[in-house]
Amino acid sequence: MPKITHVVKRTGAVVPFNQERITNAIYRAAVAAGGRDRTVAERLSDHVVAMLEETIPADHIPTVEEIQDVVEKVLIENGHAKTAKGYILYREQRAQGRRERARLSEKSTENIPWRKLWEVLNWAVDHDVYTIERLNARIAGGEFAQIVHEADRAYTEDITTAAEVIRSRGGVRVVIVAGPSSSGKTTTTVKLSHLLGKMGHNLVPLTIDNYFFDLELHPRDEFGDYDFETPHALDLPLINEHLVRLVAGEEVLIPQYDFKTGKRRDHQTPLRVDPHDIILIDSLHGLYADMTRGIDDGYKFKLYIEPLLQIKDDAGRYVRWTDLRLMRRMVRDATHRAYDPQQTLEHWHYVRSSEMRHIIPYVNTTDYIVNSGLPYELPVMCARLFAHFERWVDQYRDDPLRLDAFARAERVSHLLRQVAPVEDESAIPADSLLREFIGGSCYEV
Repeated sequence: MPKITHVVKRTGAVVPFNQERITNAIYRAAVAAGGRDRTVAERLSDHVVAMLEETIPADHIPTVEEIQDVVEKVLIENGHAKTAKGYILYREQRAQGRRERARLSEKSTENIPWRKLWEVLNWAVDHDVYTIERLNARIAGGEFAQIVHEADRAYTEDITTAAEVIRSRGGVRVVIVAGPSSSGKTTTTVKLSHLLGKMGHNLVPLTIDNYFFDLELHPRDEFGDYDFETPHALDLPLINEHLVRLVAGEEVLIPQYDFKTGKRRDHQTPLRVDPHDIILIDSLHGLYADMTRGIDDGYKFKLYIEPLLQIKDDAGRYVRWTDLRLMRRMVRDATHRAYDPQQTLEHWHYVRSSEMRHIIPYVNTTDYIVNSGLPYELPVMCARLFAHFERWVDQYRDDPLRLDAFARAERVSHLLRQVAPVEDESAIPADSLLREFIGGSCYEV
């Protein structure tokens, strides 16, 4: 019976075979179907390996597609129909994602209204920061502080407009501030709360992070990295139940999640909202339908935030928003969580995969979009991260298991090489959105 030692990836690269990847894929599908027993996933992956070793010729290196076919067969034959369905759907979503990325690019703009993008681009042209070359020229002319002031003012005006829209609608019971990782949800939520408070609204925050399942129940990869970016890492039925009861005027007991231990304690903090209060949710997956399915759409106001920066590099390509957010998360994790930036880079494929499946498709369901892109963050990030990206390019260049990390490192390295770095951050005020990531914010982050 031949032993499987290697596998052919879709790129054609031959890499060592790792059964843990099969276990994780099965467990991920089980989680999506409501199951959380990893031992079952391990047992099923043993069946998959046994079937592969029985059917794969001794001189043949199996492909990823061939292994996935066997996984589907084993799940169905062993009576795990729901998990098999979840696996098949996930597999098809991944295939569609690859086709879409090949057709367009990773920077997906089709769900952002073109009017909004035009407004951002028009602002960039008016303020002479529509290319990196022009941004560098203004900085060289001693105008960095002025750029900070102009960009922060535009961001504040955007949030003010959102608050006025909420006030004018009436009957709103739940305000959702959603957006992908490091888009600036925390600062935006605080500023929006202050503005609505001045308009006479009392906002009651509901901290969604308290609804995480225990960390040990989350899917992991072969490197031991937990996939906590998926909405299924949250107890969605419980969130929905509590929201329905709160809107109905009932008291609920909010759970408490301890990030140090990775454990959740249920029935901890009592919460009740008055009939005229607004429940405020700041959540990565606030647009995901299952989270608020029981709340009538007329009661909900959904705000989406994204750094919609419209600035071109020396080749005429727009800076990718996902790269801006990656750099933000790197410095935030290093500043506030003692998390190595390299770990953030290696984890980012989870972030992006979940965004493409669970966030981006729902952008067109939002009531208002806020632009959190700040031209001045590029020179700040250049000073902080350029040397790291240069090193990562060399480190990952010939590593077939880190193709995603290499591609991102190479792209961002090329971008930052064009930017004039700014090390003196004193011109950035404490209430700036960028302070949420680089430190020194006057808001709790």
